[in-house]
Amino acid sequence: MRMRGLFIAAIISAAVVSGCSDKEQVEQPEVEIEENEKQEEDVNVEEAVLPFVAPFTGEPIAEEITQRPIIATINNHPLARPQSGLAQADVVYEMLAEGDVTRFLALYQSKIPESIGPIRSARSYFIDIAKGLDAFYIAHGYSPEAKSMLDRKVVEGINGMKYDGIYFKRSSERRAPHNSYISGENVLAGAEKIGASLLYQKKVSYPFYEGEDSVKIGTQASEVAINYSTNGKFNSQYVFDSEANSYTRFSANVQTVDYVTQQPIELANVLFFEMPHQTIDNEGRREINIKGGGNAYVFQGGMMREVKWKNTDGFLIAIEEDGSEVKLVPGQTWVHFVPTSPGLASSVTYSQ
Repeated sequence: MRMRGLFIAAIISAAVVSGCSDKEQVEQPEVEIEENEKQEEDVNVEEAVLPFVAPFTGEPIAEEITQRPIIATINNHPLARPQSGLAQADVVYEMLAEGDVTRFLALYQSKIPESIGPIRSARSYFIDIAKGLDAFYIAHGYSPEAKSMLDRKVVEGINGMKYDGIYFKRSSERRAPHNSYISGENVLAGAEKIGASLLYQKKVSYPFYEGEDSVKIGTQASEVAINYSTNGKFNSQYVFDSEANSYTRFSANVQTVDYVTQQPIELANVLFFEMPHQTIDNEGRREINIKGGGNAYVFQGGMMREVKWKNTDGFLIAIEEDGSEVKLVPGQTWVHFVPTSPGLASSVTYSQ
C-alpha cells in the first residue's frame, strides 16, 4: 500500500509539474505582449516632440525659457586656461581686448554653471553687446571707457571691483588677475542685491534648422583656423566630426575643455565677423566697431560659406545673400570678431 501511495503521489506531482509547464506556455505570449507594449511606450516617449526651443541654441526643451541672458567676461590668457563654464554657454563671443590678447563673452541662458571664470575686466564693446541682448553683465574690472558706461548704468550687472570676496571668489590655484570666479548662485544673489530683474524681456533669438533640414550649401571644410597673431597663443583651430556633427576647438594647439568637468567644447556653429578695429591708448586697448556690418564666414555641418553680418537693434546676426537671416544648426555657437585689416581672407583659413 505504501508503494501504491508513493506511485499515486508521483503521478499527481508529475501532473502538477505538467500543468505548471502548460500554464507557463499559455501565459508566455501575454508576457511578450506586455514587453512589446512597454517597448512601444518607450519609443513613443522618445519620439515625443518637446513644445519649445532654447532661443540661442535651438535645442528642444519642455518648458519655455523665462531666464534673462547672462553675459560674463571670461579671461583667455594662457594662465587662465582651461576656463570654467564655457561648455555650458549657449554662445561664446571671442575678440581682441588689447594687443594680441583675446577675451570671451560667454552668454548663459539655457544653463547657469556652478562656476564661471576666471572673470576679467569690461570693455566698452563688451557692454554694447550685453546691452543689445538686454543681458545681465558680469565682469571684474574695466577700462576707463567701460567704467564710464557702467557708472551711467548702460547695462545692469555686478563687477568684481565692488564685490570682490562677496560674490566673486579668488581661487588659490591661480594667481591674480587670473583667479576671480563667480558661481551661478552668486550671479542670482548679485542680481537680487542690486534689484535687477532676471526675466527674459527682450526676446531676441536665432533662427535654426528644423527637422530634416540640414546644411546643403557652401564649400566643404573639415578644419578651420583663426590667426590673431604670429605668436600663436591666441590662435584657434576647429575640427569637424561628421559622426557627431560638431566641431571640437583647440587653442594654441591644446583642446579646449572645461576646467571643472574636463568636458570638451563641442560646437554646432563657428562664425567669423569682420569688423573695424582701432588701438586707442598706450596700453594697447582697442575699440571695435560693432554697429555697422560687413563680411562674414559661417562654418556648420562641415561646410563653409561667405555671408554678411549686421547689427539689428544691438543684436549681431549673420545674413544670407538674399537678405534672410542665416539659420544655425541647433547647439552651441562660437563667434569670432576679426579685424578688417588684415581681414577674413588673411586671418581665417580652412581645409577640405
